[in-house]
Amino acid sequence: MVNELIKTPVLIVGAGPIGLAMAIDLGWRGIECTLVERGDGNIEHPRTGLVAVRTMEGFRRWGFADRVRACGFPEDYRLSMVFCTNLNGFLLDREDYPSMHEAPTPAQTPEKKQRCPQLWLQPILANVAGENPLVSIRYEHRFESFVETDNAVRSVLTDLRTGKLITVESQYVVACDGATSTIREQLGITMRGRLLSYSINVLLRIPGFNESHDKGEAERYLFVGPNGTWGNLTVVDGREIWRLTVLGSEEKMDLDTFDAGAYVREALGRADVPFEVLSIVPWRRSEMLAERFVKGRVLLAGDALHTMSPTGGMGMNTGIQEVLDLGWKLQGVLEGWGGPGLLDSYEPERRPVAQRNIDFSTQNFRAWKDAPDAASVCDDTEEGERVRKLIGSRMRESTRIEWESLGLQIGYRYDYSPIVVPDGTSAPPDDYSIYVQTARPGARAPHAWLEDGRSTLDLFGKGFVLMVFDGAMESEVNRLHDALRERGAPVTVHAISDAAIAKLYGAPLVLVRPDGHVAWRGITTGDATAIVEIVTGSRMEIPA
Repeated sequence: MVNELIKTPVLIVGAGPIGLAMAIDLGWRGIECTLVERGDGNIEHPRTGLVAVRTMEGFRRWGFADRVRACGFPEDYRLSMVFCTNLNGFLLDREDYPSMHEAPTPAQTPEKKQRCPQLWLQPILANVAGENPLVSIRYEHRFESFVETDNAVRSVLTDLRTGKLITVESQYVVACDGATSTIREQLGITMRGRLLSYSINVLLRIPGFNESHDKGEAERYLFVGPNGTWGNLTVVDGREIWRLTVLGSEEKMDLDTFDAGAYVREALGRADVPFEVLSIVPWRRSEMLAERFVKGRVLLAGDALHTMSPTGGMGMNTGIQEVLDLGWKLQGVLEGWGGPGLLDSYEPERRPVAQRNIDFSTQNFRAWKDAPDAASVCDDTEEGERVRKLIGSRMRESTRIEWESLGLQIGYRYDYSPIVVPDGTSAPPDDYSIYVQTARPGARAPHAWLEDGRSTLDLFGKGFVLMVFDGAMESEVNRLHDALRERGAPVTVHAISDAAIAKLYGAPLVLVRPDGHVAWRGITTGDATAIVEIVTGSRMEIPA
């Protein structure tokens, strides 16, 4: 019997948020793709909840940021951090943060972060992907194996509904199939890093939750007992769905002996509050990074590429950054204007960022556990009060960076990218919290509001953009524009007369890549063809 044969430019394996975003980006770029997922699309245990600023900028680019804003999370729910012994016990300290409605949009971006649990976000992504006729989504299809040839990848799938085998012939495969990636294993790519802890997530329904305690609304309640930090309760839907994370040992992960109800009652600090356990998932908190990002025509993204502690919420958001980096590069090689160095640049650009985000997440996890000498923390004594104040203040200070991380979310740069032409200027400080906008090559092109109400970020995405400011010579504009056109690369010229924006961009001519990062800037182009060859991955050395 002849297997069904599917031909597609790009096969994406795994329809979690990263795989769906990859399909959305490619479809938006006019690239046909096929997305396969062994599950049926339902989410039994949602994990991610924070949509970071750069991810919201991506959603804005793709045209559905408003859907995510309207996901259903209460706009007036306050997103504070609370440190306590339990919800009806002693308060150690709190960090008050505003609701989504009250939180201002940072001056450096047209978007702000959003709370949108995966149980709502993933269906939004699936609907957006499914609306594009260039995107084919096949649920209940399991990836089995692949064979790579000189110009294609032949993958074998199993239709789990019929048992039939399907062959997919694609030019590229993007593995978004999670931390236990089958594709990464078949490639022989190892993960390097370490185990941080064992944990169990308990998804709960607690009707009337905020009437059952006196600690006020919060995004997260962190619990400290005599043995130190033992868990936290995190908001999911802002109403009645919560996720309790219990820290512990490998033995504690044994579901045959794990008493979820006992831990829920310990967190609540009372036994008379009704609750329902929806699901229980044991997991290993780790910091891991793949030794290779690309092998042949197969590329890794998301959890298939890295794992990190969820403290800080950067797992999914790091994966979305990889989608923004990969989409235009796949477009370039498929359309013929991208050279062999374009996909080769994926790892040198993204590895330092992934490692940075991993380090940030581990630092946050250590801050969670920063509760030394907690033996008397639950005692109603002067010593207990002293310990609570000490631990509370210490944890509030050490965890603050987790919630105030704009520099991490949008300040990542590709300083040493082989497809960026440096201009010799000094790099601004790389700070998790503080973000200073810069148009230095490799950085995300700065946001500023244009006269027509758009952001400069709204100009980027479909192709290269040549930003032209006062002082630019028409001959230089034409030279770089024509060199890109001769290469076949999509390019648009935008002349901007605003002096403040010109100062922000720092040069009369600024070339911005399709992912919104600066590729080159200057006054004169010199050898414009050489610049174009570098930024399109056709030449891997910098012109003199």
